[in-house]
Order: sequence, then C-alpha cells, then structure tokens
Amino acid sequence: MSDLDNPASLWPALPPQEQPEPQRWVWAAMDPADRRARLRELAIWVDWLRSTFELHNNIPQCWYRHPPVVEHLTALYVGWIRTYAGDQAPGRELAEADWINTLHAVTPRLQLAACATGRHEEPPAAPPVRQQAAQEFEAYLNTSLLTTDPAWHPAEAEIARARQQLEAPL
Repeated sequence: MSDLDNPASLWPALPPQEQPEPQRWVWAAMDPADRRARLRELAIWVDWLRSTFELHNNIPQCWYRHPPVVEHLTALYVGWIRTYAGDQAPGRELAEADWINTLHAVTPRLQLAACATGRHEEPPAAPPVRQQAAQEFEAYLNTSLLTTDPAWHPAEAEIARARQQLEAPL
C-alpha cells in the first residue's frame, strides 16, 4: 500500500495522551523549510484526493501555483486530518459526511478555467495600489457613519426588559 492509498499512514500513531494539539497551517508564518515540507505533504494528499474523489477535472495539476487554491486545499486537508486521523469528538458522529459535504461545496473554488486544459496560465496581475488609497481609507474611518455613529442595539427595549426582570426583587 502506498502513501497515495492511505495518506493517514504519513503520521505516526501516538497514544491519545501524547497526541499534539492540532496545528494551524498559516503559510506566511512558516519558515521556508517548513513551508516546503508541508507543501510536499499537502501534495501527497492532493494526489490522493484527486484520485479518490475523481477530481482530476476539478483540481488543476498546477494547483500549487495558485495561492487561493492552496489555501482552500490546506483548509480541506487540515479538516480531513482532524476528521479522519483524530479522535471522534462527542456530537460529531457525522463528521466524515460533513467533511465530504464541505469538499463538494469547496470544489467549484478549486477549478481554474485558465488551467483546465492541463497547461498552466498565470493569474492576471493585481491592479496597482493607488497611492492615495490609504489616506482615503483613513478619511472614511474618521467620517463614515458606520464608524462614527454612537453605539446602539436594535433590541434595546427588550434588553432593558430582560435586565429589569433579572434585577426585580424576589
């Protein structure tokens, strides 16, 4: 059996008391060597995912060259690890079905029309940041009703009634 047949075999089995806390995968926060190692780990899992769920037409071969796709696949992978390689949490009896539903909900975000033919196309360049954008944002923060109106709650009357009931003498 290869790693592609069972990606969970990549992790050593530890007794429950020695299980490390699940780590968050924040690519920018990883040092370069860790980033490379984790990207290789993710690639093994993505190959398994593409094969197991017949997603060859949904996940382009150049997925690793598209940061938004990498982020979505990372989220799916970390969720898969917690679902399939972790302990069953109480109240999560349908965790596997939930993960599969999430996979199908995210799959459209993995498709890249430009790379659907198997040939990588670079994404369009981001528009240049306008020099005055930061000043405009600060002006908005200082003048917008959204950021300057006094606080109020749409259910203030109900909150006041609830407080009165709590504070009422017995």
